[in-house]
Amino acid sequence: MSTLAYRSPAGRWLMLATILGSAMAGIDATVVNVALPAIGEDLDADFTTLQWTVTAYALTLASFILVGGVLGDRFGRRRVFVVGVVWFALASLACGLAPTAEVLVAARALQGVGGALLTPGSLAMIQASFVAEDRARAIGAWSGLGGVATAAGPFLGGWLVDVVSWRWVFLINAPLAVLVVWVAWRHVPETRDPEATGGVDVAGALLGALTLGGLTYALTSAGETGLGTGVLAAAAVGLVAAALFVAVERRVAAPMLPFSVFRSVQFSAANAVTFVVYGGFGALFFLLVIQLQVVGGYTALAAGVATLPITVVMLLLSARSGALAARIGPRRQMTAGPVVCAVGALLMLRVGTDAAYLTEVLPAVLVFGLGLAIMVSPLTATALAAAPAEHAGLASGVNNAVARTAGLVAVAAVPALAGLTGRVYDDPPAFDAGFGTAVVVSAVVLVLGGLLAALTIRDDVLADDGGRPAPQDVDDALTHCGGLGGTPQATRTRDCAPPR
Repeated sequence: MSTLAYRSPAGRWLMLATILGSAMAGIDATVVNVALPAIGEDLDADFTTLQWTVTAYALTLASFILVGGVLGDRFGRRRVFVVGVVWFALASLACGLAPTAEVLVAARALQGVGGALLTPGSLAMIQASFVAEDRARAIGAWSGLGGVATAAGPFLGGWLVDVVSWRWVFLINAPLAVLVVWVAWRHVPETRDPEATGGVDVAGALLGALTLGGLTYALTSAGETGLGTGVLAAAAVGLVAAALFVAVERRVAAPMLPFSVFRSVQFSAANAVTFVVYGGFGALFFLLVIQLQVVGGYTALAAGVATLPITVVMLLLSARSGALAARIGPRRQMTAGPVVCAVGALLMLRVGTDAAYLTEVLPAVLVFGLGLAIMVSPLTATALAAAPAEHAGLASGVNNAVARTAGLVAVAAVPALAGLTGRVYDDPPAFDAGFGTAVVVSAVVLVLGGLLAALTIRDDVLADDGGRPAPQDVDDALTHCGGLGGTPQATRTRDCAPPR
C-alpha cells in the first residue's frame, strides 16, 4: 500500500536508494566506452573483444530485464532490487580484477544480469511506495537526478582512466553498492503485486538470451573471420532459438513476452521505429569516444566530457518536446528527430586528427542532442499510449528491451561492416576511415527510421482513450519512462503508467 510522502525522511531514504541503484547500472552502460582503448592496451585485446565488453553487458541486460520486473512483482521489489545490487557489485569486482579480456567479457555478462534485476525495482518501488499525489514529483526527481548521474559517468570514468586505472571504473561500484544495500534494507518498505500469479518464464528468458547471443556472435565475428563455419553455426543457433522462443511464448501460461500486446498496430509501429532509430545511433555512442581518443588525440577524460552537451540538451528540451507532442501529436517529431540526428552524425565526419572541440566536435554533438530531444520523448510516450491500459507496464518494458536490443545489434554489426576489426585502434588512419563508414551507415539508418515513423505513426495515438496517457500526463510519462538522452529507463512495471 502506498503510504510514503515525498518530503518525509522515509521518502528521502527511498529516493536515495533508487537513484543511486539505477544510476549505478546506467553509468556502467556508457562509462565503459571511455575506457575501451586503455582496456585494449592493458589486456592486449583486439577490437572485436572490446566490442564484447560492451555487448556482453547489453545482451544479458536486454534478455533478462523483463524477467527482473516479474520477479520483483512476485517476490518483493525491494528484495529483488537488493539482490540485483549485490549481484552487480560482485560482477563489478570481477570486472575490475579480470586478468584477461575473456574473463572481463564473462564478468560483464554477469553484470548485465545484475542490472536486469535492479533496474525494474528502482522505479517500481517509487510507484508502489509513494502516495498518489507525490508520485509524479518523486518519479520526476528520480529521472532528473538519475540523468545527471548518468551524464557524470563518462566524466568520472575518464578521470579514473587517466589518473588511476581503467579497473576503477568497475571497482568503484563496490562501496556504492554497500551504501545502496544498507539504505534499501533499513529504510525502504517491501512491496509486491498481490495479483502476480503464475510461474516465472525462465525458458523464455534463456531462449531470448540464446537468440541474441547467437546472432550477436555471428554479426560480430563475420567482420573478423568472414562467413566461416563458426559464424554460420552461431547464426543457426540464434535463429533456431528465436523460433523456439516464439513457440514457448505462445504456449507458456505466464509468458515473458505475451504477443497479444502487438495486436495494436501503433504499438508495433512504435517499437519498429524504436528498433531502427536506436540501432542508428547505438554504434555512434560506442565509436565516438574511441574516435576522439585514437584519432583526435583526446585523453579519456576529455573524450568523456566531449559528449556531455548531448545530455544537457536533453535535460533542457525533453519536457518541452513531450508537451509539444501531447498538443500536436507525435508523428512530426518522430519523423524530424531521427533526421536531425542524422545531420548531427554526418557532422561527426569532421571529427578527425587533432579535432578542435569548439569548431568540429561541439556542433556535431549539439545537433545530435537536439535530434534526440525532439524524438525520444514522443517515441516513448507513443509506445506506452499505443498499448492497452492494462499492459502499460509491459509496454514500457518491451520498448526498453527493443531499444537495448537495437543498440546491441548495432554495436555488433556496424563496426564489422565498417572494417573496424583486429588491432585497428592502434592504427589511427584505419580507425578514422572505418569510423567515417560507420557514421554514414548510421546516418542512413536514422533517416530510414524517420521515414518509417512518417509512414506508420498516427498523431491521435496520444489522445486520452481508455486509460492511456492524457495530454497533460504525457510529459510526465515520457520523462519518467524514456530516460534522458539514451535508452529508455523504464522496464516491465505497470508502475510506469502516469499517476492518476
